[in-house]
Amino acid sequence: MLLNHRIALRRLPSSYKSNIGIFFLSALILVAVGCSLEKQSGFNRTMQNLTAHYNILFNANEILRLKQEAYATSFIDAYNEILNVYPDTTAQNGTPDKDLEDAIVKANKIISIKEQSHYLGDAYLVLGKARYLEANYFDAVEYFNYVTRSFGKQANLKQEALVWKARGLMYLNQLPLAKQVIDSAVQDINPKKNITADVYATKLQYDIITQNYAEAEEMAKLTIKYSYISNLKLRWIFILGQLQELNLKPADAYESYTRIVKSNASFEMAFNANLNRIRIRDNQNGVKVNKIDLLRALLKNSDNIDFYDQIYYQIGEQQFKAGEIDNALKSYKKSVRVSTKNQNQKGLSYLRIADINFKNKADYANARLYYDSTLNNLSINYPGYHLIRKKADNLQILTRLLETISREDTLQMLAALDEKTRDAKIDEMVARKTRQQQQAAIEANAGAANNGAMSNSFDRNNNSSAQNNRTSGSTFYFYNNSAVSQGYNDFKRLWGNRKLEDNWRRSMRSNTGIPTANTGIGSQVNDPDAPVGSVAYNSNNVSAGTYRQDLVKNLPLTPALLQQSNFRIYNAYFEMANFYRDVLEDKKEAIATYETLLARFPQSSDKPSIYYNLYRLYADIDAVKSTDYKNRLLKEYPESVFTKVILDPDYARKMADVDAEFNGFYNQVYDLYSQKQYTQVIEKANDLLNKYPNNRYAAQLYYLKALAAGHMEKLPPFQADLQLIASKYPQDKLIAPLVSQHLAYIDSNKAEIAARPVVLFNDDPNEIPFTPPVAYQKQTEYRPPYTPSAQNVTPQERLPERDTRVIAGAKTSAPQIQQASTQQPKQLALTQIQLPQHKMPDTSRDIAAQPAPKQKDSIGTAPAAVITKAPVVNYIFSKHDSTNYYFVINVASGTTNLASTRFGVGQFNRTRYTRSEVIHHVKTVGDNNQLIYVGRFYTLDDAKDYARTIVPLLPDIMKVPRDKYSFFIITKENLDKLATQSILDSYFDYYQKFY
Repeated sequence: MLLNHRIALRRLPSSYKSNIGIFFLSALILVAVGCSLEKQSGFNRTMQNLTAHYNILFNANEILRLKQEAYATSFIDAYNEILNVYPDTTAQNGTPDKDLEDAIVKANKIISIKEQSHYLGDAYLVLGKARYLEANYFDAVEYFNYVTRSFGKQANLKQEALVWKARGLMYLNQLPLAKQVIDSAVQDINPKKNITADVYATKLQYDIITQNYAEAEEMAKLTIKYSYISNLKLRWIFILGQLQELNLKPADAYESYTRIVKSNASFEMAFNANLNRIRIRDNQNGVKVNKIDLLRALLKNSDNIDFYDQIYYQIGEQQFKAGEIDNALKSYKKSVRVSTKNQNQKGLSYLRIADINFKNKADYANARLYYDSTLNNLSINYPGYHLIRKKADNLQILTRLLETISREDTLQMLAALDEKTRDAKIDEMVARKTRQQQQAAIEANAGAANNGAMSNSFDRNNNSSAQNNRTSGSTFYFYNNSAVSQGYNDFKRLWGNRKLEDNWRRSMRSNTGIPTANTGIGSQVNDPDAPVGSVAYNSNNVSAGTYRQDLVKNLPLTPALLQQSNFRIYNAYFEMANFYRDVLEDKKEAIATYETLLARFPQSSDKPSIYYNLYRLYADIDAVKSTDYKNRLLKEYPESVFTKVILDPDYARKMADVDAEFNGFYNQVYDLYSQKQYTQVIEKANDLLNKYPNNRYAAQLYYLKALAAGHMEKLPPFQADLQLIASKYPQDKLIAPLVSQHLAYIDSNKAEIAARPVVLFNDDPNEIPFTPPVAYQKQTEYRPPYTPSAQNVTPQERLPERDTRVIAGAKTSAPQIQQASTQQPKQLALTQIQLPQHKMPDTSRDIAAQPAPKQKDSIGTAPAAVITKAPVVNYIFSKHDSTNYYFVINVASGTTNLASTRFGVGQFNRTRYTRSEVIHHVKTVGDNNQLIYVGRFYTLDDAKDYARTIVPLLPDIMKVPRDKYSFFIITKENLDKLATQSILDSYFDYYQKFY
């Protein structure tokens, strides 16, 4: 065999022999070099540096650069908001990006086989950037952390890692950590290096997120100064102009926008810069400029056809500022109709239409539809999207409050008229209401007929053109009548008959009960509730319903009814202001509502609270106004709790300590009561009342003392004790209603109770005695004058109920309101009806969570970053159970005795819910949580109503520190799943997202 190979080798030409030899020699050299490169040597390090830097790392960085350019090209800017500093759209579809995965493979190659090179830190930096661009910010931050810790001596590398780390932290909304990282990067700045611009740019993004626009303007100038990338530099100049606008520097902003217009910026950026110039321009060459004319001039340029929607939107903005609401509405609708590609702009136009319908037109049904269209068109990453979503989701609450205000104002206006004028006005209102209802019925009927005709048209088209479809062979959907017909039927099955128009969605109207409209509405108005024989009366028409009866029945014709009407208006404003502040976190709307409250009720008993809220809300918006409200509070109410909090930041903590101590005292008394040690209860209660005569639980101590005595005495002294409590604490919202019920029950059953040896015998001390009766009061007619714009309120302290855990905005207690002095009818003299003052709620706990406002950067109160999308989380909870709701108070302590707290919850329920279904129980979750759950409520709205009622009283009901309890709503199905601390924490997250 070997001989045969040798013979065959001799027969080969000499050239082949030479090539074979070279091949074997090369193979031996490669094997030797490969083995030697694994050894530590200067040659090996040089070779690995060479291949790692100019081959692997170069290609990996090139992949990242191209990917960022691709993202920037596809990035959709919202020019009506401050632009993102970096247009780095991220891949968030859950599928790994092949290019980025390729970059990761190359970086890992350096780490695994080029370990002797100097580019290991660069490889880890590539890994971090790739993860960042994949929107895996948590892993990205970890890689950047490793670079800064392990390769901190490489200054440029560390600086770049700090920049990217800060950007990742901002996406994760970890703003305090981002601030620390940025500060470190700024301290290490070397202006001679290109990275300097990125450090300033990252700081710029942070300042924008935290709304520190003054500092952001300075960062933008530094970013532009050290920028070497033209497209980013133009972007940052545009951002500078936006910041200068926000900082009330229109001349500087105009100059910045002009730089964009005169540059080689993209057409879209240049157009928007010019649009902004028109918007902020006041005078041109000393002549007043008509901005609307300038905007309309842009419509004549066909190159701007894709931007007509923005032009009409800006025209609408100018008309709205001028008070031309109807013209503005037309311009916004025109903006929607001409929109071609900018979905965000379309969404913003819908938003303006929705706001006008909601605030200016009081057309809440249409407002709901336009908010729906807004959310359908705006990108979920659009700045402010989540605030709009919150507002749309809570529109029912705001609508209820605004309708209350509108309704009460209307009723007061009618009550102020004489009877003849009032009847004529009611006729007019009912006629208008009837016309609106008939018009809506006609439009709905026309829509149904239109869809019926469409259906017939589909059927005819299917039959007449079936042959054409078979012969044409076209696959285009709308050429296939069978497919179109199927789609129409599916749509009709899902949505029903819908008129072809905007906002056709399900929430728009019902498909049932559409009357036939075969008569005109302009000449005759039918009202079944009008007086018989009047022009408006027609017994066959029922479209107006009971509208007239409702108006007449609810007229505030007595001083007491008028006072109650003012209470409802006042409380609606106060609840709405708190709702804007706490739930929607909309500072501007909260400010506007609080100031409206001050204007309508200048002597409000809650004036110190309103001043304090305005002082805090203005702190980050207008320092001058913030200081003004602060000075008003200090001057007008020097003894107010709010004044003490401003002057002494530790005041709230001190008060909290006192309350915590007294909680313990009260619990001791209640423990004695539950053990039926009634004599000791009376002694201990008397000691506490003598030592702390004005404590917050005084009414509850008197009540416990009376109950304890009731187990040892007959009716007369027990009844006297209750009457003393009623007179001493008439506005205690927990005890006063309970005592009133007891006294009413005693009056109704006096003979039976008087015959008892003791009033309360063989009773469970944890149960509340007696059963409340129902009382009615008859009102007499009275006609007061209509004065809705200036109400007088007796000053009294009240705290801002700042608690972000509130589910749906706590309903405030009614203040003491007095009618403004106005001219009265001669035949009747108006007497002031003094209502008891409401009890001031807890002072320290609400304020303790509100640190004094800062004029500059305030990380703790900064809004959430709007440049991130939350990761998808799978929960074990569901909304399937829609008829079993519970209100839950979670006490974060497994050892606290909740007996006294449960007694307080029972007191609350007894005075407000007489049905047996609303009871409370306790459930233990893990070792450190006790849940007091109250129910059952058959709808979510019922549970929310209960929450709004009990939440303001929890400081009085709960005998545990404020920071130890929270509250939420849950279904029975989900409640049963709460078994451990981790599951409870998961539900908190679920609750915040879906409720």
